[in-house]
Amino acid sequence: MTSTTTRLLRLLSLLQEHPYCGRELAERLDVTGRTLRQDIARLRELGYPVHAERGPIGGYRLGQGTTMPPLLLDDDEAVAVAVAMDQAADGSTGIAGIQDNLERAHAKLARILPKRLQRKVTALRSVTDVGPAVTGSCEPDAPIPAETLATLAAAIRATTTVHAGDLECEPYRLISWQRRWYLVAYKLETHSWRAIPVAGLPAVVLGDRHFAARPLPDEDLVAFVLREIASIGWLVHARVTVLAPAETVIARINPTVGVVEPLDDNSCLLLTGADRLETIAIYLSMLMMDFRVDDPPELVAHIRTLARRYTEATPQSSS
Repeated sequence: MTSTTTRLLRLLSLLQEHPYCGRELAERLDVTGRTLRQDIARLRELGYPVHAERGPIGGYRLGQGTTMPPLLLDDDEAVAVAVAMDQAADGSTGIAGIQDNLERAHAKLARILPKRLQRKVTALRSVTDVGPAVTGSCEPDAPIPAETLATLAAAIRATTTVHAGDLECEPYRLISWQRRWYLVAYKLETHSWRAIPVAGLPAVVLGDRHFAARPLPDEDLVAFVLREIASIGWLVHARVTVLAPAETVIARINPTVGVVEPLDDNSCLLLTGADRLETIAIYLSMLMMDFRVDDPPELVAHIRTLARRYTEATPQSSS
């Protein structure tokens, strides 16, 4: 039988997730209704505002008190928070005055992480690069199980192949960019370097073969990944002629957002993409330059529709 202290911490952890009815809480804690009510009373005595609501959808929920309660995280949550703090620790949050607070919070979490989780965080930190925040994305999130990242990190550190469905590859680096993860890997089937979206992989398992490191496709693997995304990594791709010099376009969008090829002194070809036509149209409008969409035809039609809507939304001057 669990101790009262252990049970109270478990109860507090459950209440931090979402409201629970009394019966469900009692079942999760394996206690009687009377013991549950006693534990709720103990939490209130300790200053935690546990609210009870009657009715068919009522139950217990943790309200907002005057002090911060202990934040109880499971293993995956703790690793996720530590990794997120690592990525924000480079000063790229864009929020003034937050870095000192972030570093203190990160230090506190690092001190209390169990060694098995510290090893996961350290492994993931050592094999991950973060893409630039200036290259924004409006695409939806692509969540990934923490265990998948941990497996890939372990394979990279051990120079061991990985399998994911029919894919077998040599993993080299993880790149985190705009809430998405990509694996820089050498595909053994096609003998080619790829930036593989981790969210699209089936279950990832360690292979049984070690490999000797190959020469990398680029000294800057973040740039390599973002160029791959721009050219082949999206669901929708576009070829756009921009009526401005290539260096002007590169300075405006950052070269890793798309591949820019000069056509002449006053125009260039932009190869870019996104998961939706609407996102590409937004990017092109933000260029603030004249352009012509060469492909795909669906993007041309979409921009014509937008042009009509903007025109009709503009009040006509009276003659």
